[in-house]
Formats: sequence, C-alpha cells, structure tokens
Amino acid sequence: MLSTNQIRKIRVESAQYSFWRFCKTVAPAFYLDSRPHLKTICTTLQQLYEGNLLKPDGTPYKKLMLNIPPQHGKSRTLVNFSDWIFGKDPNEKIITCSYNDSVASDFSKYTRDGIMQTKNNENEIVYSDIFPNTKIKRGTSSFEKWALEGQHFSYLGAGVGGSVTGKGATILIVDDPVKSAEDALNENNLNRIWLWYTSTFLSRVSADKGEPMEIICMTRWSKNDICGKTLDSEDAVNWYQLKMEATDKQHPGEMLCEDLFSLKRYYDQRSKVHEGIFNANYHQEAIELAGVLFKRTELKRFSAKDLTNDGLECTYGYCDVKDEGDDCLSFPFGKVYKDKIFITDVIYSSETVDVTVPQSIAMIKKLNCEYVRVEKNNQGGGFIRDLRREISPDKVLPVHNSTNKLTRIWNEYNFIMTNCYFLNEDEIIKGSEYDKFITNLCGYMKDGSSKHDDAADSMAGLSNMIKNFLKHLFNGL
Repeated sequence: MLSTNQIRKIRVESAQYSFWRFCKTVAPAFYLDSRPHLKTICTTLQQLYEGNLLKPDGTPYKKLMLNIPPQHGKSRTLVNFSDWIFGKDPNEKIITCSYNDSVASDFSKYTRDGIMQTKNNENEIVYSDIFPNTKIKRGTSSFEKWALEGQHFSYLGAGVGGSVTGKGATILIVDDPVKSAEDALNENNLNRIWLWYTSTFLSRVSADKGEPMEIICMTRWSKNDICGKTLDSEDAVNWYQLKMEATDKQHPGEMLCEDLFSLKRYYDQRSKVHEGIFNANYHQEAIELAGVLFKRTELKRFSAKDLTNDGLECTYGYCDVKDEGDDCLSFPFGKVYKDKIFITDVIYSSETVDVTVPQSIAMIKKLNCEYVRVEKNNQGGGFIRDLRREISPDKVLPVHNSTNKLTRIWNEYNFIMTNCYFLNEDEIIKGSEYDKFITNLCGYMKDGSSKHDDAADSMAGLSNMIKNFLKHLFNGL
C-alpha cells in the first residue's frame, strides 16, 4: 500500500505533466470526472501547447478556437492553463484580450493569484508544491501587467481597444471579446473589434519563439465576429475549432453538463430570449440576420368582441414620437389580463403634433391608462409637456433609451411573440392606423436595415415597460 507521501508525490508529478490533473489538483471541487467536457477542453489545450494537435497533413496546429456555452468553465480553464504554462516554462509571455479592461484585469488577477495560492491546511497541494520554481517577481504589483522571477515581462491583460504597445507575446489569448448580444448586433462594434484584433493585438509577437500560439475563446455571435471572419479567411485551415453545444438541439435531454447548466435552465432561457441569441449562446450558431423578424402569420390573435374588463389588471401605452422626416408616431396600448397583453388600440400617424397630441390625450383618457411612457428624443420633450397639460403628470413618464435599438427589439422579441395578442386579421380595417402599425411591425428586418422601425421600437418599449411594472406577473422575464 502506498504511503501518504508517495500518493502526494504521484499527484504532484501527474499535475506537472497533465493539465487535466493539474486542474483537478488545484480546484478539485470544480474539475470533476462527472464533467467530461472540462477534460476535453484541458486535453485539447495541452495537445495544442505540446504540438500534438495535428492538422490533416500531420503538422501541428498553433491556433485554437473554443466555442463553448457560457457558464461551462472555459474562462476558468484558460486561467489555469496560463498558470500551468508558466510552470512548464517561465520564459513564456502571455497577452490576453477581453471585451473591456475590467474583465481583462480580472483574468490577469486570477492567473496571478493562482500562482500565489497559499495553503489552507498542510495536506493541501497548491501551485508552489507543483511548480516550486515559478514565482511572481517582487515589485510587480499591477494586476494588469506583471512578471515572474527572472523575467522583465510575463503577462498582460488588455481590453479591446486597449494599449499593448511595447509588449511581445509567445501566447495570445482572446477571451470573450464581444460582451453581449447588444454588441454582437452592432456592425460598427464588430468592425472596431476586428480592426483592433488584426492591427494591434496580433502584432504583439515575441521574437523569442517565432510564430505565437493563438487561442480564441468566445460565443459564436455573428459571421462578422472574430471567429466568423477568421473561418471565412484563407487562414481557416490553420485553426482547430473545438465547438460544444449545451445539448443536442434536435433532441434536448442529455446536457453537456447537467450540474453546471441543467435542462430546466436550458428551457427557461429558451423561453426568455430570441431564438437567434439563444442559439448563439447555447448552440454556437451565428445569428441569422436575413428576413423579417416579426412574421405576420405567427402573431398571436384575439377577437375584440370576446374582450371584457373581467380580470383586467391595467392598461399601458408606449409612445415613439415622430422625429423629423417621414417616420411616424407609433403609440400602441396594451390591456393586461393576467399574463397576457392585448394590443387593443394603436395610434400610428405621420401627422404633426397639433393632430397627434389631442389624439393621444383622448386615447389615454378613453382607455384610462395606468401609465404611458414617451421616448424623450428630439421631439419627445415637448410632446410630454403637451400631454401633461391634460393628463396627470405622474402618469406620463419620460424614457431615454441608451441601448442599441436593434438589441432592444431583439431582446423583447420572445416576450412579444409569447405574451402579446393582436386583433384578428378580419377585424382590422384595411388602411387604418392599426393596419399600418401591423404592416410596419411585420416589415421590420432582423438586421435592423428597415427604413421605418417605429412599430417594432414602440412594441419593444411597451413590452419592457409592462415587464418592469408587473414583475409579479412576468417573474424572471
């Protein structure tokens, strides 16, 4: 039977030579055998580093793309990988990039803290037991940039757009350069990231080892994100892609890791967000931006003659005020019955305020609205003041939207399609404001390229407003 010291020695030596064993040793509560996807990630990273991840022609890959769902340990594993690499070779130089400086600093701090880990008890095995010769250099207190003993520079963490001037790396790591769907749906933002990545980040190569090792770890948001443009380039053959889905899309049931992301949470998330955003996060499918977003045949319908005030919670309205040009004032009103919203009335008009203000006041009074919100854009401030002359000021609420319009609409899509009901087609008078509103809503393009987006924008505002006011009805949405 092996002694305690012999077992300890075996564990230390195995952690030195196996990255998976290293992770299991320094974080045993997380790296469990019941989470085989983590072992796959670890094994792939080690093969990449050691030159054993081979292309079809037998030459080693130097570039790895990790497309893995959120909350599955990919960033944590990359932090451990950086620590393990420094233990294997303290001469390595690593630069990491994340969507902003704060996240990049966290990545850098966790890497540094892993090397400096202290024991909670004498039986615990920590980093210094495994790699006793790798130590943080005294006097390099910055979390963003630091060095190991004997080195001038070892590690730098930078946000997209940040400075990496004067530093050369043997290993370049990109971890989540796109913060969210809002950034992913913003073409200008994707172009900014790509420009920085290709012109600044990739130029930071150390002269010590020639071609650096490159790792991109991110959600597959768009065909124009870093992964999409890379895979669409001649350089694609030089990249090994490790792609994992939260579960089989066609036959959900067996999760990639049930205890990190359960089937219940999978279905819960699927009910809350647009299918495109959901599939990007959990199936690594780039968001498809072709075609219309709201399909007329898929809208839920109701009959006005069947609607009574029994069970009515309240009525809300949301106004996207007409700006200069040929857009329209769009003002949908929703009656809330339990967990359903019935769009009973709409003002959709290209008329000037001398017409739309009295029309809006009359509608608000007729429906006895609990609250209405008005976008405080160029014309919104004056419109609000005009309404408040006739309507109680505390019922007319200004709203300023700072988020990208396309993202706002996409974020509310699922709620609108699930909880909002529109008049039956045969009850809508052709050419009426309601008819024009539905036509505009169902003409809104997924990529936001529609010339007029008044209906989609106002419906997204109404959806968000109702959710915020009635959280007891729409808990978690």
